[in-house]
Amino acid sequence: SAAQVAEIQRAAGALARLAAFAALAEAAARYGWVRPAVDDSDVLELEGARHPVVERLLPRGEFVPNDVRLAGGARQILLLTGPNMGGKSTYLRQTAIAVLLAQCGSWVPAARARIGVVDRLFSRVGAVDRLGAGHSTFMVEMRETADILRDATPRSLVLLDEIGRGTATYDGLALAWAVTEHLHA
Repeated sequence: SAAQVAEIQRAAGALARLAAFAALAEAAARYGWVRPAVDDSDVLELEGARHPVVERLLPRGEFVPNDVRLAGGARQILLLTGPNMGGKSTYLRQTAIAVLLAQCGSWVPAARARIGVVDRLFSRVGAVDRLGAGHSTFMVEMRETADILRDATPRSLVLLDEIGRGTATYDGLALAWAVTEHLHA
């Protein structure tokens, strides 16, 4: 009846939360995730971090775990370089996933994790265009980057992949340099 709709909705919400927590707990137990130390610091330390999806898609033992060490006062910026298909984007994504999982109370796919609470997580990974709206890949990238630069705080985690790739080499390098200096400041 209509009088019981609110009660049924509350019960459904509680069951949904329980199912989500159970799924996270099962993944943690099944795949060797660890309980992160979450604190008010600006530290992000991951030892042996893994991407939970990519790791499952590769034959057992082929995914190479990675470390991340960032801190606002000591090491704010991490610049990754390397060949195509070298794992740079996966590294960024696994870092974002670990932080997001820790922030929601989950264990994380890593050997050890210390994660300071972030106020926002910004990610600019992948090429997208909106040609139907008259926006090239480069224009979309610049708009999204501008939004990140405007809204990021010192407590935000910002992950950017290949900023400036949609233009000439030196112009792209200048853009990436300027974005990095702005974020560092």
